[in-house]
Order: sequence, then C-alpha cells, then structure tokens
Amino acid sequence: MTTGLDVEAVRKDFPILQRRVHDDRPLVYLDSANTSQKPRAVLDALAGHYELHNANIHRAQHVLAEEATAAYEGGRDKVAALINAPSRDELIFTKNASEALNLVANTLAWRSPYQVGPGDEIVITEMEHHSNIVPWQLLAERTGATLRWFGITDDGRLDLSNIDELITERTKVVSLVLVSNTLGTLNPVAAIAARAHEVGALVVADACQAVPQMPVDVTALGVDFLAFTGHKMCGPTGIGGLWGRREVLEQLPPFLGGGEMIETVRMTGSTYAPLPYKFEAGTMPIAEAVGLGAAVDYLTGIGLDAIAAHEREITSYALDQLHGVPGLRIVGPDTPVDRGGAVSFTLAGIHPHDVAQVLDSVGVAVRAGHHCARPVCDRFGIQATTRASFYLYTTRDEVDALVRGLDEVKRVFA
Repeated sequence: MTTGLDVEAVRKDFPILQRRVHDDRPLVYLDSANTSQKPRAVLDALAGHYELHNANIHRAQHVLAEEATAAYEGGRDKVAALINAPSRDELIFTKNASEALNLVANTLAWRSPYQVGPGDEIVITEMEHHSNIVPWQLLAERTGATLRWFGITDDGRLDLSNIDELITERTKVVSLVLVSNTLGTLNPVAAIAARAHEVGALVVADACQAVPQMPVDVTALGVDFLAFTGHKMCGPTGIGGLWGRREVLEQLPPFLGGGEMIETVRMTGSTYAPLPYKFEAGTMPIAEAVGLGAAVDYLTGIGLDAIAAHEREITSYALDQLHGVPGLRIVGPDTPVDRGGAVSFTLAGIHPHDVAQVLDSVGVAVRAGHHCARPVCDRFGIQATTRASFYLYTTRDEVDALVRGLDEVKRVFA
C-alpha cells in the first residue's frame, strides 16, 4: 500500500474480519457500502454504556441519567465536528438517513417560509437511492409540485448539460447524492448548490457514502441539509444524522410530536423546544449515539484523509483488475477519478444474484440487486448488478480473491 494507512493494523481492530466461513475459508468482506464492520472501540463503547451508564436522557437528576446525557450529547459534539457544522445544535440525530431525508421532505409540505406548493419544482437525480427519491415523490403528490431530475451520462456521471433548464425560478428544492451507492460517482455538489442558491432553492445532500470515506465539510459544500447514517461509518445501526442550516431549521415545523421536543404543552396548544431537540421526539437511540461518537473517534484517529487515500488506491487497483476479467462490464465510472469505493458490474450471461451466490461460496461477500437505486438499472438497461465495495480495512489480497472468485463463477456457469 502507498497511502500511509497500516491496513493490517486496522484489520486487527475489527473482530469479525478474523472469521472463517464456508469450509473454513477466510471472510472477504466487500460489502461496506451496504454496512461497514465495527471496530472493537465501538463494540466496547456500546457494551460499556449498557453495563455502567444505562439511563434515559434529559429527564432524571440521578447520576446515571447525568452520565448518559453527557455521553449522548458528547456523541453529537463529535459528529458535528466531523462534518464541520457551524453549531452542534444544527446536528439532529435520527434513526437513519432515510428518516433524515423524510424529515426534510415532510416538513417542507407544512406551513413555513420554505413551504412547497402547486407550481413549485423539486429537482433530484436519476442516480439517487430510493430514500432520496420516494420522499420527494410523496412531497410532490401531496403538494401539487412537479418532480424533475438530472439524467446520467453513459460513463456514469451526472448529465449537467441542461442545468439551467432544470434549476429555474420555479425550483424550491434540489436534492442529490454526494457519492452514488451504485455507480460510485462523486458528484459536484458544491457547484450545483451554488446554482440552486442563485434561484433561492434549498439544497439537500445525501452523504451516506461520503461521510465514512472522505472529509466532508458542510460549509464548503454550501448545502442547506446533509443526511448520513451511522452504520456505514463503523457505527451502530439505528442511528443517523441530519445537519441543517440553523436559519432554515428554526423556521421549519417539528416532524414528530412527543416527549422532550416540547417547551410547554397545554390542551389548547404547544410550544416547542429549541434546536436540535425540536426534532428529537421521544426516547432517542442513546447507546447508538455513544457508539457513533466512538466511531467518529476511531475514524478521526486514523484520519479521514488517510482513509480517502486508501479508498482511492484500493478502488484504482480493483478497477485495473476487473478490467482484465473477460465479459465483465463496469456500470459507472471505470477510472478512479471523482469516485468512491463502490464498484458495480455485470458478467456476460450470468445473473448478478448467481454471481454473488457463487462468490459467497468461496468466502467473498458482495451485494447483488438494484441496490435501492432501480432507476440506475433502468438507465443502463439492466436488471441488476453485482457490487463490490471497499473500506479502510480492504486489502489488495481481498480484491485478488474477488477476481479469483469470478473465475469460479465462470467455471460454474460454463
């Protein structure tokens, strides 16, 4: 490796990577875009919270509650710092990125200075995860707005040739992915956000595949909202985040009603808590926030720049090796320029699910399907793809194991 990242040392931090699977084969985990594995530091943080500090937050005055509250809010501090949020109060914990995106889409249907209505337009892209398509479809249906989208070029990039026709004075929201979970494409979000702001539109970024593997700065991106999820960045499942610009969040109505998101409640009406608590109704994922904070500590301890450099190096190596597999077609950018660590492909004459099943039999874990991005498959005229995705613990040897596994796939289906 040439990135300065000691991958073998990193791998020792992840207990699951020591597993043996079918016929005592070493596990080759190439499905990190789906969910990342968890380092010992995160597992210990979760266990330690439940063993020593378990209590509800923001409610009681005893020592356990004070400790749990401090740990939960400490997780918020760490995540906010990771994405360079101007204020910790702009970081809202959600159960995942899907909830974060639905929070934005739903609140924009209600009365506020940013309310979407008939005649307004919402702009997304053809490469979005379903979580960044369906909420906007629902918003359009409920409000009478029109949904429009950027297309995809043959090489898996956004087609920006008609940006001035798509983003107009009628545009109220532009929502797009920073790094595609299927194509791996790194999109020019900052440039698109600048154009959207020229017409007064809000900009939402889905950063699920970006926050885990590269430095992400919400200020530099120039977006109004940024959604991400914990389980793809070495953290627990059941927690994600939404960063939003304070002046926008303060004028949006609550998404969910319940305990702790209120200031006062009377039978005639209620007033709401300040940010971020206005958007955190009920008992939150407390242990998960503690675990996510530990994941941030782990990633920042290694360095996001080093992780990004390793992702580029291992993805470049994988693309080179896959180019040599007869009958293999990469769906998406086939060079390591402006892309993340997910590589989707098809193998001539063999269904992607069959490819994944044979690979699993030799210990190589990948994902097959449309990856919750069915319009991408429609765009390229395919049913599905097989996807290998890499992370800070992926080695060249594992990429070689993938290529050997593809030889086995072809042997089985010869």
